[in-house]
Amino acid sequence: MTILDKRKFYIDGAWVDPVTPNDFAVVNPATEEQIATISMGSAADIEKAVAAANAAFPAYSKLSVDDRIALLESILAVYERRIDEFAAAISMEMGAPAKLATNAQAPCGTGHLKGFLAALKGFEFESRNSNNDLIRREPVGVCGLITPWNWPINQIALKVLPALATGCTMVLKPSELTPLDAMLYAEVLDEAGVPKGVFNLVNGEGPVVGSAMSAHPKIDMMSFTGSTRGGTAVARDAAATVKRVTLELGGKSPNLVFADADIEKAVTRGVRHCFQNTGQSCNAPTRMLVEKSIWDQAVSVAKTVGETQTVGDPAEVGNHIGPLVSQMQYDKVQELIQAGIDEGATLLVGGTGKPDGMNRGYFVKPTIFADVSNDMRIAQEEVFGPVLAMIPFESEEEAITIANDTPYGLAAYVQTGDAARAKRVADQLRAGMVHVNGVDMGYGSPFGGYKMSGNGREGGHFGLEDFLEVKAISGV
Repeated sequence: MTILDKRKFYIDGAWVDPVTPNDFAVVNPATEEQIATISMGSAADIEKAVAAANAAFPAYSKLSVDDRIALLESILAVYERRIDEFAAAISMEMGAPAKLATNAQAPCGTGHLKGFLAALKGFEFESRNSNNDLIRREPVGVCGLITPWNWPINQIALKVLPALATGCTMVLKPSELTPLDAMLYAEVLDEAGVPKGVFNLVNGEGPVVGSAMSAHPKIDMMSFTGSTRGGTAVARDAAATVKRVTLELGGKSPNLVFADADIEKAVTRGVRHCFQNTGQSCNAPTRMLVEKSIWDQAVSVAKTVGETQTVGDPAEVGNHIGPLVSQMQYDKVQELIQAGIDEGATLLVGGTGKPDGMNRGYFVKPTIFADVSNDMRIAQEEVFGPVLAMIPFESEEEAITIANDTPYGLAAYVQTGDAARAKRVADQLRAGMVHVNGVDMGYGSPFGGYKMSGNGREGGHFGLEDFLEVKAISGV
């Protein structure tokens, strides 16, 4: 197989060599074989990118809303034509099965774009308040964007598109584990006619490139998605220059299954959702809270569903899950599965080690624990693998208490046949998003969470707000 040469960065409208060469191997997690070579950037590369973004800001920030709408529509047309390339890249670099990459991962690029277009077309950049003062919303400036590897295009779209829509310029640092889709996205933006300097891309490590961005005095805002540890590092680095920081971080989302739900459907849906993307989703329902009166039935259904979950080659079409993204992630998941065993949870399905017959690739066994108490590590820490913790509860009040007993607050899920209960419980859950009976959010709805899950919201109207400053003008 030919190893792709992707050593260049996209700065000021052109592909340029790094200031100092620093090769990094991009690996296919299903085969552990190198698929590409990128260069890891430095603070010097960030200087060039930030200079380009600052030079482009005065003109781009004055572009009319109609012109920005036309630019987004141009990006949409190019992206739709090349969407299969994104699915292939994501499957190869992060191990997403072909079906997931084609039907869910790559389409995020179009879905979010349409959501932002709808929001932009109805957005009021100028209004009057009760004092008749003029309230203007203006682009925040040059933005530093750091995106993760687990839903790569999803997060790139949720940051790049609102920045473009609001008149900001930017520097993007994608995950070094999944850089190919980001570099492909740069090609799309270039082809769609994004002016030079408005969008810039530098690959590299968080502690080097990410830190240089976060601390840079000429970057006005940092938008970060990733681990809570990484998010706190960005916030610390950004503090000295008092720049705006938005963070979309981890989760340990509860899934409350009440006895009046359709137990078969609710538990099946919950297990499969937890395992989707090999459990590498920040909003995955990884804690299943089950009412004790239907505990045995729920455990039986979960065990059956878990035993039928297959693991396989992401290049093949099917309903299987793929590998974890890296050796580091594999080791972390193995440690936490072992912790669940050591702490006395009942292992229903899976366990440590690789699935039978898989000797290479970062594949893990889909794992379900029953009889979990909420103080166990597998109930408190974000595993980021296909690992489900089942926890019993007696009453609605206890379910809410357990659900909220977590440092995170990204998403929550409620399964019940009682509409009044669904609303009552949802109102009391400390989470940025609550999904009732399997209903998902549409593109354009605000994505984000409470507590250590971050701050700010992404998508649609609220996603635009994050990239805007508010100015009050009196006497005009």
